[in-house]
Amino acid sequence: MSVLAAESPPVSAAPSMCGRLRRVLLVEPAICGWGPDAGWRGLGYFRPPDGLAAAREHRELRRILTGFGVEVLDAGPSADAAGLTPDATYCHDASFPTARGMILMRMGKRARRAEPAFHRALCEEAGIPVVGTIEPPGLAEGGDLVWLDSFTILAGEGYRTNSEGIRQLQALVAEDGVEVVSAPLPHGNGPGACLHLMSLLSVLDRTTLLADPHYLAVSTLRLLGDRGFTRIPIVEEERDTMAANVLALGDRAMLALEANPRTNERLRDAGFRVLTYVGDEISANGSGGPTCLTRPILRDPA
Repeated sequence: MSVLAAESPPVSAAPSMCGRLRRVLLVEPAICGWGPDAGWRGLGYFRPPDGLAAAREHRELRRILTGFGVEVLDAGPSADAAGLTPDATYCHDASFPTARGMILMRMGKRARRAEPAFHRALCEEAGIPVVGTIEPPGLAEGGDLVWLDSFTILAGEGYRTNSEGIRQLQALVAEDGVEVVSAPLPHGNGPGACLHLMSLLSVLDRTTLLADPHYLAVSTLRLLGDRGFTRIPIVEEERDTMAANVLALGDRAMLALEANPRTNERLRDAGFRVLTYVGDEISANGSGGPTCLTRPILRDPA
């Protein structure tokens, strides 16, 4: 495997979604078979994957991150990719960081079941502790798990993350004094579609969210309001291009899809710096935005 050696503490002592991003895992499309023979219809892609376009867009994503000072843990071409599909490029989902180390998920999408073992190997090489795993019949994916603050995880309960997965996650983080709160997710386009909690909201800073309130449950909206969050709503016409999915970089900066100019302008009007990338292949084709393509490892306290 080609993984950068850890030059800083492996995980944050105060997990968040919006502190200055210091270290992140990326998985190159080429190592997980991003191409026209990848069984793309069964994975829910819109067209045959284009490996050259994916590589070009992914290099630009990496360039933006490193240009912002983010250290990249790179699972490169020498990594053991047995059993992986192109979905492994969406590396946010197979693991979840806590104050003591990573928790390995159990994927709700069956085609992704090999990914947690892949993340375990990457963690071992990078010196990142693995502190637990979600076991059957539990299901959990990282795209459904949001740190609201250092002691609260909001967990989307839907087709990819079930109540048993949330129960197991609560047991694993209880000794850290962390509470896991369930957030019911809508049916959306059904179990074959990718609808994570992070498809509907992104934490921008300690008090601000980018959100798609039309699809969030009343109980979730009330909880967020009670926690003191202000919502910036997406432009609804940009819902299908993943407008609510942005990656906070810290210092009021974020990474967003270029395909959502009106929502991005709302963020700029609110005083945020918005960096954009073209994701016609790595994002639009496989329905994975900037958070999906990155697994943050280390952030400064928010």
